[in-house]
Amino acid sequence: MLYKLGVDLGGTKTEAVLLDENLDIITRKRVPTPQNNYQKILDSVSSLVLEISKNISDFSLGICTPGAISKQTGFVKNSNTQCLIGKPLKEDLEDKLGKKISMENDANCFTMAEAVMGAAVDFNLVFGIILGTGVGGGIVIDKKLYSGRTNIGGEWGHHTLHRNGNMCYCGKAGCVETYLSGPALEDRWTSMTGKLEPLREILDGIDSKVGKIWKDEFIENFGYGVANIIDILDPDAIVLGGGLSNIDFLYTEGRDSVYDKVFSDSVDTPILHNKLGDSAGVFGACMI
Repeated sequence: MLYKLGVDLGGTKTEAVLLDENLDIITRKRVPTPQNNYQKILDSVSSLVLEISKNISDFSLGICTPGAISKQTGFVKNSNTQCLIGKPLKEDLEDKLGKKISMENDANCFTMAEAVMGAAVDFNLVFGIILGTGVGGGIVIDKKLYSGRTNIGGEWGHHTLHRNGNMCYCGKAGCVETYLSGPALEDRWTSMTGKLEPLREILDGIDSKVGKIWKDEFIENFGYGVANIIDILDPDAIVLGGGLSNIDFLYTEGRDSVYDKVFSDSVDTPILHNKLGDSAGVFGACMI
């Protein structure tokens, strides 16, 4: 029996799962992700793989990682876990584990999982959106990942939403991520109120005057960002993931804002909540 082992290397947690040939879970485990230390991340992922696979000899291994692997250099690029940028993560893990690895970014793995076994199983062309610490996207066509010529297919988080807008870690200004990520939304609330509050508390206060302004800006930016995706790709369905995907108004007022901005006289693109939660990435890692 060929088992599938997947690892989701997230910004705050790393999860591994072992599946059998029927995609049933054999075992799984989560550990905190070491912060700002590349070597400790290598050690943590390697230890987790060895622990999960200790009684298994024949398994494939997929890694879900923030950022993309450059086809030109083999190094990580475009990652909001910045200690990974410019590092040969795939090669280093293969050396430590003595095993070949398949590696894709977190949004690609999320989209693959939701298209194959999650919310979008009934659709052919699926665009997956991650709204969390960062903003990312992935494209799956007929249950196969489309990552593009240079491995940046779906990277809508770094489309320019506002020219000369907020500065992004990538070096550009006005990226979608600087308006629709959790930290960006918290920063905007702080600039409007002077208060440092987590997103869950901000959402509790959106009935106030300033809260309504904050929410309207959020919905407007969401509408333009997602409408751009539909105008370019016209997917059969969009699936939302990440912590912000649990915000109910994105599927009502947010959806309406998207539809208002799409270049079409008729738009009914489903905007779906994910089914696999924050484990979609680890299941997608198994499938790649």
